[in-house]
Amino acid sequence: MQAETRHGWLWAYNPEHLELLRQFVQAPLRERAPWDAQVKRLTVVARLPTWIKSAKNRGEVLRAVDRIRSTLA
Repeated sequence: MQAETRHGWLWAYNPEHLELLRQFVQAPLRERAPWDAQVKRLTVVARLPTWIKSAKNRGEVLRAVDRIRSTLA
């Protein structure tokens, strides 16, 4: 499950992973977890590329997520 954007490829392992990406990108406020620095680096969201996490690319990433979701149905 993948889609190309002008910044790179957006991909997901399965529908649950795709939904996690959609929820994260769509969130207007992304609060940091109160864990120590070691644990933060191990989360799925922390390891996403910067262009996916950037608010200025939100629309483009959500359109890519929708393109992937449309291929599932």
